[in-house]
Amino acid sequence: MKYYEVVLLRSSAPTLTYVFSESIATGTVVTVPLKTTHKEAVVVREVDKPSYETAQILDISIKQYSTEQMALAKFIAEYYFSSFSEAISLFLPYGRGRLLSHQYNDESNDTIASNSNGVMAITPYANLSLSQAQQQAYEEILKKERSLLFGVTGSGKTEIFISLFTKMIAEGKTSIFLMPEISLTPQMEKRLKVYFGDGVAMWHSKLTKKKKASILEGIEQGSVHIVAGARSALFVPLKNLGLIVVDEEHDDSYKSMTRPRYHARDVAVLMGQKLGAKVLLASATPSITSYYKYDVVKLAKPYVETKKQYIFTTGNKLDHTILKALHSNYSKQEQSLLFLPTRGNFKYLYCQSCGKTHLCPYCSVGMALHRNKKHMKCHYCNFTEMIVDTCTQCGHSPLSSERMGTQEAIEIITDAIEGIEVEQFDKDSITTTKKLKEALGRFSEGKSHLLLGTQMLSKGHDYANITLSVIMGLDYILGLADYRARERAMSLLLQIAGRSGRSKAASVVVQTGDAEFFKNYIADYETFIKDELLFLEMADYPPFVSLARILVAHKDEAKAAKITLDTVTKLKAFKELEIVGSGKAPVERIANKFRFHILLRSKNRVPLLKALHSVDCREIEIDFDPVEFS
Repeated sequence: MKYYEVVLLRSSAPTLTYVFSESIATGTVVTVPLKTTHKEAVVVREVDKPSYETAQILDISIKQYSTEQMALAKFIAEYYFSSFSEAISLFLPYGRGRLLSHQYNDESNDTIASNSNGVMAITPYANLSLSQAQQQAYEEILKKERSLLFGVTGSGKTEIFISLFTKMIAEGKTSIFLMPEISLTPQMEKRLKVYFGDGVAMWHSKLTKKKKASILEGIEQGSVHIVAGARSALFVPLKNLGLIVVDEEHDDSYKSMTRPRYHARDVAVLMGQKLGAKVLLASATPSITSYYKYDVVKLAKPYVETKKQYIFTTGNKLDHTILKALHSNYSKQEQSLLFLPTRGNFKYLYCQSCGKTHLCPYCSVGMALHRNKKHMKCHYCNFTEMIVDTCTQCGHSPLSSERMGTQEAIEIITDAIEGIEVEQFDKDSITTTKKLKEALGRFSEGKSHLLLGTQMLSKGHDYANITLSVIMGLDYILGLADYRARERAMSLLLQIAGRSGRSKAASVVVQTGDAEFFKNYIADYETFIKDELLFLEMADYPPFVSLARILVAHKDEAKAAKITLDTVTKLKAFKELEIVGSGKAPVERIANKFRFHILLRSKNRVPLLKALHSVDCREIEIDFDPVEFS
């Protein structure tokens, strides 16, 4: 009999020991009994016979995690302070013993060829040609194992990606193509299918089980060479991985907000190092950290150069300047885009008598007003209630509102501009892949005239007929309690502005009280990065130090405060780290739990990790390299 330590998948249970009559390889997925149920687990190691009685492993599956997957999961668990189970559960295992066959589907309109090594290769039926600038960037990227493609919007980064994918296929290698959100996948899928047919698979969390199974079968049979999608695409079981592309690498959507709190961009770089794969990060507005850390390859000019006029206006409402610009563009039968800040700009009700905002009863945040659904909702704990009209603090009625939500903006615009069709583009309206494709389809066909929404609008969409971008609420972002507030605001402006003027002259209306700040950098984001690096170095923020945030949440406020104080006391013993601050979190309560936090930094990553591991326990949540501070 042989004894094995196993870790239950998707579980917080500790490592358990079971017995089996045969040898089982490390990484094999097995079924084990646990109380009255059966659970999937992964074999971690063979061990000596324990002193206690052990249950027997019930079944050995054909699924197996590779040595590299196990090692990467171990790193993720230690670096991002999760259990090994949570980390390994990110990955999809291989089908044990099955080899890639490098056979391709004849129906994909691809020409099959053989390279000098005898490996079957795909030749795309559309002969993609690069401009001189694109070709130069492509050749520079080939020389580097890790690089950052800094290309202005419309400079043709996608054509470079496609050329790289084609090269990988010719070499018998596979590729992963990461995008920050599934809102990008319909357009990108269409472009990639033109070149690679069924050799490309789109992977994201909203796929059905049947579709995921079909893709995994294609990967095992060797007919899928490129997996593209949101951050979960990083963990599919591709063999012979040669390339990982992380597009829109600056986007915070790559950071997981639940355990393990990994950053897909950084894990992609690590994966490339471990597996010997090339890693390319890309953005029109690269993160300051990536610009500082990696070799930069530039595409300084758009593929089609057009004139872009910036118009600055003050205020925080849909004023005459904005409505006039939208009406003018609609009259010319051209399309527009209007950005409102994220859910932080949802409409809240407040009392004109006592000044109090109507709060969620379980969180210290305002209840967002959803007029079209006739209810109010907390966007932290999802508590929902009917719209109220009386102040719960002083009894005054009626309640008022100042901020404008997406639905109210649509009502104002459709009332002011007769005949205009507005496409609502946010996470409340785009809830399924089908709705996403339908909304983008209507806009692409010209059936709707204005894309109006939140952060989803900045995610790399490409439409030739958008000749007006309107950006509201930048001052809200600029004023966030975040050391990256200026970077986030500047990046957002340029990303939204970049959705317009792809093929013809365009205007960009920017609503802000700090026009001078934005004017200084609109034409040169690299100068902004260099100036911001000087500020960050003086202020001791990343990329010059490592940051970590500890979050404490408890239903008993006194207990949460004590845990925080005790943790701070323990951390003070470590000399190589600085406690930047501690106390109540900006959002003091969520889901009826009181929240405290501790912010730490250190010039050296290793001592900070060591200190955090010394205090890590069930009562605290550790976020290494945080991007969110509320």
